[in-house]
Amino acid sequence: MKNNYSFEMILLAAIWGVSFLFMRIGGPEFGPVLLMALRTLIASLFLVPIMYLYKQQKSLKGLYGKLFLASMFNVAMPFVLYGYATLTLTAGVTSILNATTPMFAAIVAFFWLRNKLNFASAMGLFVGFIGVYVLMMDKIGLDQQSSIFPALAGLGAACCYGIGTVFTQKYLSSIKPLALAAGNQVAASLVLIPLSLPFLPNQMPSNPAIYSVLFLGLVCTGIGYILFFRLLAALGPTKTVSVTYLIPAFGLLWGALFLGEEITLRIILGSCLILFGVGLTTGVILKVLTYLLETSRKKSD
Repeated sequence: MKNNYSFEMILLAAIWGVSFLFMRIGGPEFGPVLLMALRTLIASLFLVPIMYLYKQQKSLKGLYGKLFLASMFNVAMPFVLYGYATLTLTAGVTSILNATTPMFAAIVAFFWLRNKLNFASAMGLFVGFIGVYVLMMDKIGLDQQSSIFPALAGLGAACCYGIGTVFTQKYLSSIKPLALAAGNQVAASLVLIPLSLPFLPNQMPSNPAIYSVLFLGLVCTGIGYILFFRLLAALGPTKTVSVTYLIPAFGLLWGALFLGEEITLRIILGSCLILFGVGLTTGVILKVLTYLLETSRKKSD
């Protein structure tokens, strides 16, 4: 991987990792529905002109219905679910739950596309969900029931991403990347904005909350999508998906630095199990091991 692409990969992980921090800051004042409606609206206003500038809008023709459905799973539902989750869970923990997305995508692809799951992938799913249990085990007690639903919301958001990924692969692969990003945000805005009207705050949110939603829309969503699709075009899906492994590290880092969130041994253990499970499920670990073995053999020869 070229150095500039490596830098962009790290930058994208940092941007998407900090999104959980800003959801944590803006969510309590805006509420999850209004926060995400504003996020998608700002992202739409940013991405649509760029889409027309590069003349990618024509690839959307005839696919508006499928695009609308995909946007529910790619944007609208997971955004709101994560917004709800961060009202209770820390930014770091929520970013770790987000890392289960490739596992859910593998499960959906198995049942929907009949993609095969080998032994390593099946073990990855098992290890990954053990990691989720370890991560959330202190919240399963009777005195912590208020944390169960936010945790399930975080997993539900990752599941939505998994469904959206498979749906997009199956029905929308002909759409240009920038048009796909802009179309998803516009469609989600059309749904979330009317739903957010009953949740308008009684008083003006604070400056930190306003800055949070602006950063979520412009940087985490608008610029983040542009970086993601640039990497996707240059490196392909297999290498680009490795950004998933970096997001929890940044989510934990930003939460600890700016919100004073505690990073415990249980959180580290749970996140390591989840990432190891994701690596097995996606085949990344086997590829790394194969590469290391081949390299060692060449050196010995």
